[in-house]
Amino acid sequence: MAWYSASYRVGPDDYGLPLAVEGQTWPYVGFWAVIGLTAAAVLRAVAARVPLAGPDVIAVLLTFTGARLSLGWRPEPLMLGAMAAAALVVAVIWCVPALRGGFRSRAGGR
Repeated sequence: MAWYSASYRVGPDDYGLPLAVEGQTWPYVGFWAVIGLTAAAVLRAVAARVPLAGPDVIAVLLTFTGARLSLGWRPEPLMLGAMAAAALVVAVIWCVPALRGGFRSRAGGR
């Protein structure tokens, strides 16, 4: 989806994000697929231990956002690594309240 949305523009040239720049797209798509699977694994591991709100939504959101930004901007490897680290940090931060007992289950307990 990110590759497709980076390939086309909605509306006139004056509005919206520009088309993806020329170059290879598959390395970026593959990189973000790996980062998305890693974030999903972290979130699922925590969700297996404690109730966690929306682990699948946050993994898809992080993966789609990172891939969309990468395909439209084509960052250097150092910046791409920083973006991936930020996505994984967000996934871990999403898990902290659940691990500390901040989310309540639907039954009313912790």
